[in-house]
Amino acid sequence: MKHGLGKILRAGQESYLERLLPPREPLLREMEEQAAREDIPISDPEVGRLLSLLARATGARLILEIGTAIGYGALCLARGAPQARVVSIDTDPGRLATARAYLERAGVADRVELVAGAALEQLPRLEGPFDLVYIDAVKAEYRRYLDLVLPRMRVGGLVVVDNLLWGGEVAEPPPPEAAGAGDPAPAAALRAFNGYLMMHPQLEAVVLPLGDGVGLATKTRALRSELGGPY
Repeated sequence: MKHGLGKILRAGQESYLERLLPPREPLLREMEEQAAREDIPISDPEVGRLLSLLARATGARLILEIGTAIGYGALCLARGAPQARVVSIDTDPGRLATARAYLERAGVADRVELVAGAALEQLPRLEGPFDLVYIDAVKAEYRRYLDLVLPRMRVGGLVVVDNLLWGGEVAEPPPPEAAGAGDPAPAAALRAFNGYLMMHPQLEAVVLPLGDGVGLATKTRALRSELGGPY
């Protein structure tokens, strides 16, 4: 979710790109309004649209989402790939219940498995192989999420990571004395993660100024340990 207008792109550019987005259906609008009203972090509309496009373009059949919130991202993924099963993890049972209700209203609940618990505990229990993974949860845990999901992804699979520019603070941290300066910990964690993502030997990656900053990476090769090594 964006930190405010003009935090990544210039305000005029951002407004223009938002005007280009087609109107969302009433259910997505309702989810966006609830998220704004209750300060629930969900994907930005343009990121949701990207998720749908990527799910469709990759022909994904098994998708993993880390960070369900109220189901906005899961719905976009499920709608983009009508042949896919989506597994989505979150720690908040109340939000998972809300997500389930929205997904049922959208007619996709039978294809979305909601998993309650901490992602770092749940990920080792998943088998995969996943075609598409969307990461949007605890920022300080992004690197560990990636380390756990990569062995559970197919070669050629896609990783999407949200909030990598963190309102611009990853590139330009505000001075400590700045009024309203945010918590520097997420920005520092994301700054370290971005370097790890871009230099990872199993990935080809890019960070885009979309929404609050989106990372895209494809898995280019398996490790020997994933193939039953050592050899």
